[in-house]
Amino acid sequence: MFSWVSKDARRKKEPELFQTVAEGLRQLYAQKLLPLEEHYRFHEFHSPALEDADFDNKPMVLLVGQYSTGKTTFIRHLIEQDFPGMRIGPEPTTDSFIAVMHGPTEGVVPGNALVVDPRRPFRKLNAFGNAFLNRFMCAQLPNPVLDSISIIDTPGILSGEKQRISRGYDFAAVLEWFAERVDRIILLFDAHKLDISDEFSEVIKALKNHEDKIRVVLNKADQIETQQLMRVYGALMWSLGKIINTPEVVRVYIGSFWSHPLLIPDNRKLFEAEEQDLFKDIQSLPRNAALRKLNDLIKRARLAKVHAYIISSLKKEMPNVFGKESKKKELVNNLGEIYQKIEREHQISPGDFPSLRKMQELLQTQDFSKFQALKPKLLDTVDDMLANDMARLMVMVRQEESLMPSQVVKGGAFDGTMNGPFGHGYGEGAGEGIDDVEWVVGKDKPTYDEIFYTLSPVNGKITGANAKKEMVKSKLPNTVLGKIWKLADVDKDGLLDDEEFALANHLIKVKLEGHELPADLPPHLVPPSKRRHE
Repeated sequence: MFSWVSKDARRKKEPELFQTVAEGLRQLYAQKLLPLEEHYRFHEFHSPALEDADFDNKPMVLLVGQYSTGKTTFIRHLIEQDFPGMRIGPEPTTDSFIAVMHGPTEGVVPGNALVVDPRRPFRKLNAFGNAFLNRFMCAQLPNPVLDSISIIDTPGILSGEKQRISRGYDFAAVLEWFAERVDRIILLFDAHKLDISDEFSEVIKALKNHEDKIRVVLNKADQIETQQLMRVYGALMWSLGKIINTPEVVRVYIGSFWSHPLLIPDNRKLFEAEEQDLFKDIQSLPRNAALRKLNDLIKRARLAKVHAYIISSLKKEMPNVFGKESKKKELVNNLGEIYQKIEREHQISPGDFPSLRKMQELLQTQDFSKFQALKPKLLDTVDDMLANDMARLMVMVRQEESLMPSQVVKGGAFDGTMNGPFGHGYGEGAGEGIDDVEWVVGKDKPTYDEIFYTLSPVNGKITGANAKKEMVKSKLPNTVLGKIWKLADVDKDGLLDDEEFALANHLIKVKLEGHELPADLPPHLVPPSKRRHE
């Protein structure tokens, strides 16, 4: 935890010394933010108090989608083994929230037992009652992927009012609870059914304020032709644009996330590249976990401050004796005006305010006479935390990240795409000819030699000016050609011999074909005459 460097008299003057980011966040929350939350009953309106497990738990990935979009299969694909409680089928099969987590032995922990375990970050879920807890479990198993992350599988989202009511608990509220605590939210769509049901639309709206965590996967894309895939992708983007309601385009990964052969392999390269991008995103979660927790705590602190202003404003407007009930109704109806007043007085962004409709619903059942008046000292403490403590923690986040560069998700499907000839891009672009005995540039060298000898070589070498005349014909920008020159001038003498010139042309071809240039020249591309110097 923190090391306190002074007693109460000096505590305000000297900052705390943090040991780790997680411990620092826990201490800051308990001592600076929690008192404000409790004073203004933040937990009754927005989110339960955070516990130690919320700061210590592994990164979590939440999978959300309509039934039969491949959520459970996606998990099976990532960890490359079955997990307890897993059921897969075209009909709505997963009817529970399943937290797939690491454990020494394979087994299932039911929901009621799970929410009393202080080591798990699920204790506050008991507020959703038995109807939910009977549909919640933890599947634990020893798996290398789960060493680094936990995955939450959710029931398939259905359509129709009857389905929604028959759940017996507030499905959208549960997802909102998870969204606040997870590191990544993956929305899965089936390429064959893009209709977004009312419940799914409600769920996506419940994820508002967590857009930075959302990634969209268009699954089962190998089952449709390229032309249809383009139309499906366009239709999905149009539908999402109407619901998510942000000017930015959400990132959509296209692929087929299971271990079956591709039905239509035309877009294999696209699927491989998309899968690689998604895997990189998931693999970065452990390294960015501390930053995500810091970011979420800042968001929570800003909301808690706004909440304090709202509650204290309502308290200020309430009469002491008569007409309390009628005044309460008037204040709830005019809450939008109170929001605008607070916004003007305290220079708060409109985006920091909670949902007006939801706040009005929650206020209907509250006793305004029990609300607290504004206490500047509590707000000043939170402001100090945001302005000073968070800045110091931010520096620590970067230091921790630099000490853990190799902290990525390993095992399962992640290993299959990292090493060996089936790694992404192996044998393509600058990697072409990596396993060949002969120099891969050699097959085109006679063509390049003809050009080389028209460029007035002196002592078997051409100058940079002469090489430039030929290289600019590729129409590549100077920044790219400069990098190619640097890679091709292997002996760093500012001139190119015939092999180096051939290498430069080979790298131009690699770039023109749409591949990235390597940061350093790979050993298999070094010209044969230069290898004795390596």
